[in-house]
Amino acid sequence: MNLAPHIERFQKRFAELEDIIASPDLYANPTKAQALLKEHSQIKLALSEHSNLENLEKSLVENRELASSQADPELSEMAKEELPELEKQVAQARRNILGSILPPDDNEQRNVIVEIRAGTGGDEAGIFAADLFRMYSRYSERNGLKIDVMDSNPSTMGGLKEIIFNATGEDVYKKLQFESGVHRVQRVPATESQGRIHTSTATVAVLPEAKEVDIVIKPDELRIEVCRAGGPGGQGVNTTDSAVQILHIPSGLIVRCQDGRSQIKNREKALNILRTRLLERKQKEEADKYAAFRKKQVGSGDRNEKIRTYNYPQNRITDHRINFTLYNLTTFMDGDIKELLTELQVADVELRLAEMEASHQA
Repeated sequence: MNLAPHIERFQKRFAELEDIIASPDLYANPTKAQALLKEHSQIKLALSEHSNLENLEKSLVENRELASSQADPELSEMAKEELPELEKQVAQARRNILGSILPPDDNEQRNVIVEIRAGTGGDEAGIFAADLFRMYSRYSERNGLKIDVMDSNPSTMGGLKEIIFNATGEDVYKKLQFESGVHRVQRVPATESQGRIHTSTATVAVLPEAKEVDIVIKPDELRIEVCRAGGPGGQGVNTTDSAVQILHIPSGLIVRCQDGRSQIKNREKALNILRTRLLERKQKEEADKYAAFRKKQVGSGDRNEKIRTYNYPQNRITDHRINFTLYNLTTFMDGDIKELLTELQVADVELRLAEMEASHQA
């Protein structure tokens, strides 16, 4: 992609902002001043990253020339050894630039609520849902995110019919937003005596966590019921009326939370889930207005969209949206999913840039 038009636009806007910031009248409107200073900082960073990219690309060209030169074999060999690292740095710098060009998504810095549900495949689907939860848990541990289980419904053989958890930390939605959809696993279940490969599914929904200012819920719109928590969980859970179920009358949405022993905490978690689902519905209605654009996106976020296959016999993970395959299934299921998440983010940025360029040309 040609970055020149975007960099020229940044340079022009940066010069304008330099003049505005130098004005003594800047702080007459503190809110506007804060927004302008933030924009100035973002553009300054983008221009700095572009300068870094130009230097790296220049070094890469020089190293390739040295590597192919016969004048000094020792120097040529050193240049060849440096090439892979330089190519890696150029690729990363280009990703940074692409991310800086686009206007930030309001949801990127939000925490998320993740819902995992067993799909088709009986007991094996429940086991796979539990595997996915462990995968995201291990990824979170490695990347400084915190997970708080809000509700869960266990199935047989250590599986999960459903689990809902809150993930908090830096840019959580930006990292996990493309995990929504149908995940498919192909493997021989532990209960299969003839060694046949079975296909099972689980659905994942990643929802940007709503704040109270996003969605206002009136008390008279809610019907709240308290009951005894059911299922495994120990004596403290099973002998107290701690489970909370909330019906949002206008939408018909029902949320149940029973994972904690405190009725008050379960009520807070249930309300958080409800707000988040209402925000998702609101944002989906807005996004549907741009249906043509959504068809181009890396993932529409549709929970019925098959996004990925986990093939155990081949040690393979394939993401169908970007036709990207890895052969490290064991470590992937242990939370080593960062490489794929990065590829999805890059693909999304490129598609959004293409859309932006098309709109400028129209």
